[in-house]
Order: sequence, then structure tokens, then C-alpha cells
Amino acid sequence: MNEQLRNLMVFPDVVRLALYEGRPVVALESTVIAHGLPRPMNMEVAREMEAAVREAGAIPATIAVLDGRIHVGLTPEMLERVGSDARLGKASLRDLPILLARGGSGGTTVSATAHLAAQAGIRVFATGGIGGMHRGWEGTMDISADLPALAQTPVVTVCAGAKSVLDLPATLEWLETNGVPVLGYRTEHFPAFYSTATEPPLPVDARVESGQEVAGIYFMRLRLGFAGGVLLCVPLPAEAAIPHDEIEGAIADALRDAEEQGVKGRAVTLFLLQALSTATEGRSLAANRALLLNNARVAAEVARAIMPVRYA
Repeated sequence: MNEQLRNLMVFPDVVRLALYEGRPVVALESTVIAHGLPRPMNMEVAREMEAAVREAGAIPATIAVLDGRIHVGLTPEMLERVGSDARLGKASLRDLPILLARGGSGGTTVSATAHLAAQAGIRVFATGGIGGMHRGWEGTMDISADLPALAQTPVVTVCAGAKSVLDLPATLEWLETNGVPVLGYRTEHFPAFYSTATEPPLPVDARVESGQEVAGIYFMRLRLGFAGGVLLCVPLPAEAAIPHDEIEGAIADALRDAEEQGVKGRAVTLFLLQALSTATEGRSLAANRALLLNNARVAAEVARAIMPVRYA
């Protein structure tokens, strides 16, 4: 661990012991609980994700910033606070020093969770979908901090691709340019969050069949001296998927509404997610829940495979 972070990080005993003993641990973000899902579904999913990690043989460590401390693993009371406190901020990488210096609190995004997981010695992180290049990025330069974090942070990030509301081809181009391998878990196609693939399908860099394959690629990157991590993309279960054409139509309508209402910046993603839930009569929320739980299970498999691997 970074010695300068030692006094800022708080670990529950189960996570501290697992890291000390070299047992598999999976980091989980807290923004999806604080801002990404409606109440009370957010708390149900938070508990279900932690349970899915445990059932698959790893220790969950949901990460959040609370009262100026970095909590790597939350007690039930802390988890409840993250899911119910409307004042809780959204903590991306740029927000961390401000929150910590001021004793503030926030749910950690993909970029912040990946960074803090790596600092804590956790090698696998599960989320829903990563951020990326926003539609119309050419004119706004609206590019998620998740992307440079993935290129700089040595963790395996398990996701269902990037959020469907983004420019997925541009996001993949950015990842390629910056040397982030995009792996497909038992698929050749980049998942489109609510859909198993785009139309036409976008290829991943390599298909993998097991956590062991992912571990081998991850450690080979370390042997080669690469700084960044690996993106493992897992299609959501087929029974929860929404046809790509249908979700694209709903996204186009929601983007038009956002522009007409003057929604900008960080507020856009939440606005779009809420609009999609309405347009799909809740099926987008059900898909989100299914992919989060699926990603948690796959992340635990990867974490179990990574821990015994040693490299020269």
C-alpha cells in the first residue's frame, strides 16, 4: 500500500485479513448505489452484489469516501448510509483530494474505485458499465475520466462494456490508442450494456473463456512493464437483454429531451438512465440489475484465478 494513504484507508477485519493472507478480493464501486439506481432497489442490489461475490468464492470490498476517510469495504450501516444519504457526492478522481482534505463523503466512480482498489492491493474490480466518449464528444470534449484511469491503473475491470448512452465505437478507439486490451468473456463482441452487442457488432481484442485466461493476460502485462489494466467485458444474461434497435431509439429520444431541457455535464447520464427506465417500462433497470450481479460473479472467478498466479 502507498504509505501516504495508510492513515486515510480503513479496512474491515475481513477485508484486511483477506489481503494479508493473499485471498481473492473484489472491489465494488459505490456511485451505482448512491446515484445510479433508485431507492430501495439500490440497497437490494448492493447487498446482492456483495453476496454474489461471496458465493463465488471471493471477499467483496465496496469502496466509498466517508467523513474524509477511504473505506475499503463497508459495514451494513455504512452501506445503508451510502444508499440513503441524499447529500452524498459523486467522487471521481479529480474529486478525491478535495473530499478527503475537507473531510467530505462521496460514492466512488469507476475511475476513483479502480485507483483506490489498486492502492489497497486489490487486483479485480467489478462495475456495471464504464464511462467513455460521450455522443457529440467532438464538439464538447466530454470524455469520461474512467478511460485514462483504465489506461493507468493495474487492475482487471469487469463490466458489461460501456454505458449504451455513449459513443461506443469512439470509446473502443480510445482504449485501443491507449493500450487497454478489451477482452470478451465468452464472446467476440463488445457488449452494449443493455444489449448483448451493438448492431452491427463491434469486435473485442480477444475472446476469453475463463478467469484463468484473464489472469494470464493480466500478469503478462505486468511482466512487460505496462502500467495500465485489462478491461473484461461480460455480456448481460440473454433473458435480461433489450434489443439494440429498441434501446437506441429510446436513447435518441432521451438525448433530444436532455438537450431541450438544458441538461448538461454530470447530470446527463442520470437523466438518460431515468428516461430509459420510463421508456422501457422498467426493463432497463432489470437489465442493469442482472448485469451488475453477473459481473460480480465473473469478477470473483477472475480474482480466484489471479491470486495463485506468480510471475518471474
